[in-house]
Amino acid sequence: MSPSDATQLKLIAGIVMATLLAVAIVTADLASGGRPDPPALRAAATLLDGSWRFRTGDDPHWADGNADDSGWETVDMTALPGSHDGDVGLPDYVGGWMAHGHPGYHGYAWYRRAVAVPAGRASWEILGPTLVEDGYELYWNGRLLGGSGELGPAPRVVGTRPLRFALPSDAAGTRGVIAVRAYMRPGSGGSADGGGMHSAPILAQRPVSEALHRVQWGRTIAGYIVEVIEPAAMFAVIGLALGYRYRSSRRSFLMLASMALALMAARRLSNAIVAWTDLIDLDTYAWQASVMWVPMVAVWTLAWNRWCERPWRSLDVLAALLSVAGAIGAVMRAANVTSGSRLGSIALFIVIGARIARTGPRRLLALGTLASTMAALFGAELLDPIGVPGIWFPFGIGVSRTQYVYAIAVPLTALLIVRTLPSKENALIGDGGDVARLIA
Repeated sequence: MSPSDATQLKLIAGIVMATLLAVAIVTADLASGGRPDPPALRAAATLLDGSWRFRTGDDPHWADGNADDSGWETVDMTALPGSHDGDVGLPDYVGGWMAHGHPGYHGYAWYRRAVAVPAGRASWEILGPTLVEDGYELYWNGRLLGGSGELGPAPRVVGTRPLRFALPSDAAGTRGVIAVRAYMRPGSGGSADGGGMHSAPILAQRPVSEALHRVQWGRTIAGYIVEVIEPAAMFAVIGLALGYRYRSSRRSFLMLASMALALMAARRLSNAIVAWTDLIDLDTYAWQASVMWVPMVAVWTLAWNRWCERPWRSLDVLAALLSVAGAIGAVMRAANVTSGSRLGSIALFIVIGARIARTGPRRLLALGTLASTMAALFGAELLDPIGVPGIWFPFGIGVSRTQYVYAIAVPLTALLIVRTLPSKENALIGDGGDVARLIA
């Protein structure tokens, strides 16, 4: 066995081991985060579900405990047994204000209810609702305890995550009013049950509140752990590509694929950042979601065009034109233009795939990697029509189909990069990419 072949075998073994380790880490975290709240903790806390007073609009005086809410609507925040949201799998999910007589409403609305705090010397806290569209502030008898985002004339809304709010020290043994000021961004939340609170706050004394808070965070971390592991894997593949680019027979492909992977990693990582921190507001996140696919698709098209022996300049020109159309469609929110750009890009990928199938090197592995890349980029166009669900809930935690596709595409891309390195076996294996034959 030549030194080049030995290097390839070591790299392939490393890719396989790293993939198995990542799968094990994700599986363990999903299994831990997907467990229900410990019964003893929930029994020691009070879920503030049931009837709440509700009113659309905004008035700072509605935070006051003495405000008259007798003419407000009543909404039931009681969740059906086993209910959860359709993304992370957060428990105690209830429909928002659009499912309670306000379809299409965006803006401010308020929730209020009276709460009796048990007497005693314990310190009491409120665990904020873990799912609100899109931001909120929580008040106790008119006093602002905190919230998610910055509301006001120019709201800055961030992702909702587990928060704890300490009640005043004299709250024990009294009856007060919790008021929640919720805000939904214009143009967001197109679902029929969107808007406002989707889970009720929880009243608990320390240390029960602290323990429940840790459980909530465990579930939230599990819900987005894949969005950290997969970008880390993408950056590792970029390192592999850059480290071996001068020895590769497909240097242009490696450089462009590295750029595309970097864009993918940034896009996926933003999901975790917006869920766990305040670094990215929801407006910026929405902009990324609507625009970042354009350069990703364009760079991937250029990369795969260079996998072929002789790239077609016409494909590069068409990819550039389609990316311009896609950017215009995203900025102007022209669905027809966006759809046309995406369908045109799919056609280019199909042409490239046909070229690879006919004359490309390492055809089997290359075609498999190309197909997984297309599935990651064009899930709505390629997977929706054949009924592939958009999300699964292993262990009770949501994992999107895109995350599953990346779990296939990233290792395949790494293997493909390794197979571009020089070796005696590469010269003998004409259709390339048969790892089993290389290892043998």
